[in-house]
Amino acid sequence: MLDEQEYELVLSDLQMESPEAGLKVLAHARIMDYKPATAIVTTYQTAKDQNAKPQTQARMLITPEDIPGLLGKVANLISQRAARRVQREMRHATS
Repeated sequence: MLDEQEYELVLSDLQMESPEAGLKVLAHARIMDYKPATAIVTTYQTAKDQNAKPQTQARMLITPEDIPGLLGKVANLISQRAARRVQREMRHATS
């Protein structure tokens, strides 16, 4: 689906059919030319996730129990993506 259509945001579950499947989805999304915002939605945190830097946790892990928090993080991810896109376009325009 990522190859057939452009997405503003790609949310993936950490636990899908295999432990690394969700991460593979995000890795594929990140190589797309249109650069969608990406995040993992999960109710499961590993010790590694819990010990991650706060800014990494805020960008990567979203827990669905807090719907307003989920929507706020989604809005922030899309906003950050839009800002990066404008910056890239400005750099290309001045090149």
